[in-house]
Amino acid sequence: MPEVTAGTGTLLRAALRRDRWLILWWSLGISALYWSQAVGIDGLYASQAELDVAAASMGENTAMIAMAGPARALDTVGGQVAWQSSAFGAIAAGLMSMSIVMRHTRTEEETGRDELVRASAVGRLAPVLATLLAALVANVAVGTATAASLVVYPLAAADSIALGLGLTLVGLCFTGTALVAAQVSASARTCYGLAGLVIGASYALRAVGDVSAPALTWASPIGWYQGMHAFSGVRWWPALLLVGATALTLALASALLQRRDIGAGLRAARPGPARAGQLLSSPLGLVWRLQRPTVLGWTAGLWLTGLAYGTIGDDVESLLGDNETTVELMTQGLADPVAGFYATALLMLALITSGFAISSALRPRAEEEAGHAELLLATAVSRRRWLASYVVVTVGGVLLVLAAGGLGTGIGYALVTGDGGAVLEYVGPALAYAPPVLVLSALARLVHGVLPRLGVLAWLPLIGAVVVMLLGPVLRMPGWVQGFSPFHHLPAIPAEDVSVGVTLALLAVATLVSFVGQFAFWRRDIG
Repeated sequence: MPEVTAGTGTLLRAALRRDRWLILWWSLGISALYWSQAVGIDGLYASQAELDVAAASMGENTAMIAMAGPARALDTVGGQVAWQSSAFGAIAAGLMSMSIVMRHTRTEEETGRDELVRASAVGRLAPVLATLLAALVANVAVGTATAASLVVYPLAAADSIALGLGLTLVGLCFTGTALVAAQVSASARTCYGLAGLVIGASYALRAVGDVSAPALTWASPIGWYQGMHAFSGVRWWPALLLVGATALTLALASALLQRRDIGAGLRAARPGPARAGQLLSSPLGLVWRLQRPTVLGWTAGLWLTGLAYGTIGDDVESLLGDNETTVELMTQGLADPVAGFYATALLMLALITSGFAISSALRPRAEEEAGHAELLLATAVSRRRWLASYVVVTVGGVLLVLAAGGLGTGIGYALVTGDGGAVLEYVGPALAYAPPVLVLSALARLVHGVLPRLGVLAWLPLIGAVVVMLLGPVLRMPGWVQGFSPFHHLPAIPAEDVSVGVTLALLAVATLVSFVGQFAFWRRDIG
């Protein structure tokens, strides 16, 4: 056994050094998700009576139960934290674990770096074991930060620890499933898709189970995590299900690793056609082929999110209660709470879409780092045409994803209210949020052109926009601060009419910034 794990310590130190900032930001971000819910609940409801009214309306809303989980102890701050955060915290921990696993296993094999490492005195299982230990460190850090933030807040220590421990264990469970996925295909992109599918299926099983078929909840790691009942009579035995599932998936991953060649997958890669199809004969067709799974995945995700918002229907006032701060936050201070709520819902869909827009704008950098861009640009394809293809796919993808979110909202609203005419009612307003989203994608393209090694900076404008748009009015931020968000300049669509002048101005800014970024790329070295 020592010979197959030789070099694990060295590889673990290298992985932790490489992931130190990733682990830090994931830990701070996920723990802030939980802690901010406690702060928000305390700030939104001035009395226990107001919280009781809100809890009653939330607990009866099927759509919210499907989104967040079973409604337990919603008349307490701790119960609200566990209910509003646990499902999304589990997804975040799963995505972090998937990222770490794929980054140090399948991606290393696909790029050939793993082969170079194995040419030294490294055992066959050492890279995978080091990856597992790195994921363990990351999930322990996330769970500890989450529990500590709630204990310090302060909330009940035992329940806070249960919420943090469960978060660590569900992250490790998804680590195991990601390691299994990493053995299946030689393509990192396919393995990412398989691991992400497991996370999505876990959420879907829990949602359906909590609404109509409780047995399905117990087929989901997220359901096991929520089954620990933090802040509603904590119980520890569901944690054993997470431990057992993790052990089984790790054993399966180890067995599969022994049965495949390094660099290959259990599923043999199919030989492609002798000649590329017409679609791949142009840079635009190639870029679309590379980004198609991502675009379709975001489209489906935004459609489902919009559907969840739409199923709230007209029951907005009972959901928000009488707290002035809550109403202002969720309706943007508009007189019509229903119209204000859906304006906020479309704004949130646009903010989520910005995540796709930024990641799509940064995709050329990934092609540079992998060496693909240099090979492609050595042909007759020019830099301008290559990068312009990514711009076209990003812009088209943004429009498609926003339209899907608006369509989902309309369908959900029509299903609840019976108003069939509302199916397409929110598509146009959703598309009206495209200009500020494109501004954020243009800023990402500028970062790629000027500071390609600091791509993480491209996410800062989105973080600022989220803080400004969701908390700016409540925190009474100065107008000049809120003005830094491109979303701030739009009216509350669809409650208010679209401003043609503002729309054109934002599109002009997006075009100018995008051009500057492209120009900088044309003049710098590749890679």
